[in-house]
Amino acid sequence: MRLADGIRKHGFRKWYERELLQSHGHLALTFVCTIGIFAAFEGLRGDRSATGQAISVASLLLCAAVGLWALRRYLYLLSHAEGVAHQADCPSCGTYARFKLLQSDLSGEQVRVCCAKCSREWIILS
Repeated sequence: MRLADGIRKHGFRKWYERELLQSHGHLALTFVCTIGIFAAFEGLRGDRSATGQAISVASLLLCAAVGLWALRRYLYLLSHAEGVAHQADCPSCGTYARFKLLQSDLSGEQVRVCCAKCSREWIILS
């Protein structure tokens, strides 16, 4: 979800929470894929048919590919959420995450906000 849409629909704190939950879901998927890799290695051991060996190799490659994608997605979502969260402090009064969304650019990744406490405006970049 784009930053402006998420803030408009849920508010900043809920958007941030959702981003963190989504990123940690990808971390859990990475963990499950790691278990799948170990299981595929275990399947490669021993005397089995060529078909069984091929299935184990295919499972190993699939788990490795999905695990790498999930780990990469986890790191991206986590760093994105943290980068935006570091910009959520009002430059004047230091109030955290209490602002109104004023406008956003066409991509929705650059938003102009106004502090709810002191009415200072600033831009948050995604």
